[in-house]
Amino acid sequence: MPAESPVVADLTEQDLLDRIFPHLPVGSRTLVPPGDDAAVVTAPDGRFVVTCDVLVEDVHFRRRWSTGQDVGRRAAMQNLADVVAMGARPVALVVGLVTPGATPVSWVEGLARGLGDACRPLDVGVVGGDLSSGPVVMVSITAHGDLEGRAAVRRSGSRAGDVVAYAGRCGWSAAGLALLTAERPDVDPGLVADHRSPEPVLAAGPDAARAGATAMMDVSDGLLRDGRRLARASGVTLDLDDVRVAFAADARRLAAAADALGADVAEWLLTGGEDHGLLATFPAGVPLPEPFRRIGVVSTRSADLVRVGGEPPRAAGSGWDHFRDRGQPRR
Repeated sequence: MPAESPVVADLTEQDLLDRIFPHLPVGSRTLVPPGDDAAVVTAPDGRFVVTCDVLVEDVHFRRRWSTGQDVGRRAAMQNLADVVAMGARPVALVVGLVTPGATPVSWVEGLARGLGDACRPLDVGVVGGDLSSGPVVMVSITAHGDLEGRAAVRRSGSRAGDVVAYAGRCGWSAAGLALLTAERPDVDPGLVADHRSPEPVLAAGPDAARAGATAMMDVSDGLLRDGRRLARASGVTLDLDDVRVAFAADARRLAAAADALGADVAEWLLTGGEDHGLLATFPAGVPLPEPFRRIGVVSTRSADLVRVGGEPPRAAGSGWDHFRDRGQPRR
């Protein structure tokens, strides 16, 4: 009879770290890797971008739906997306992990592999962090980025006359979550996989900065909610095209899942979060860098921060809110 797989409580903290570190990349910007009280990372620009996110079990992910590798990759990607949304190049992550003692060690090793899978192709080092026990799994990541001499692209720079553009998938993660919630993952396993482990187009952030983007942000809580955030910061209104036209390829991809669940594709496109696409504005006439596509224009501020097809949005929801939507599955 095979021996049972060990759980976290069977190991010392150092034993667990020894299982984790082999899966984590160091990155070429790391001068002092994990092992000391703190890491040392180069910052040639003299400035660095910093962001932090926390994933909590049964709020942001469910272990019955996601492997450790899924969660590790997802945790990395959502932080890397925030860095590139500032126009920076990601260089390092610091990871805090809280886990119950009954968590299988293999799940934690999978988490480390997922972090490595996301970071290694980008030459991003996972340079340290902390371990603690707790009642549920929580993953906290702080990401650092290098502006490489460029000005940061903020949410507040958009002006009337700019073009609104988007890079990445839209609505896929929301559709995948809906399929999991309905216990219908077989309808479209690809959408389910995208919810478990999103694939943002990270190179598009620095490319947008080099192309002259006036404002940009990571769309984590839905196009409608995050579009309003950008519009509010810039003091403008975003006039978006009909989303079924602007996101025609995504709408086609989502159609079968929507039909199976009796859902509205436009709702997923407008309010579905966690695809981590990039919403940006560019001066009129500036060629959009790939894979950005035009989805609207910027207008002078009006009563509506965002209009869709010339009208106030009619979506039933408005995107994810951590406090209003607490107790509900993360979308």
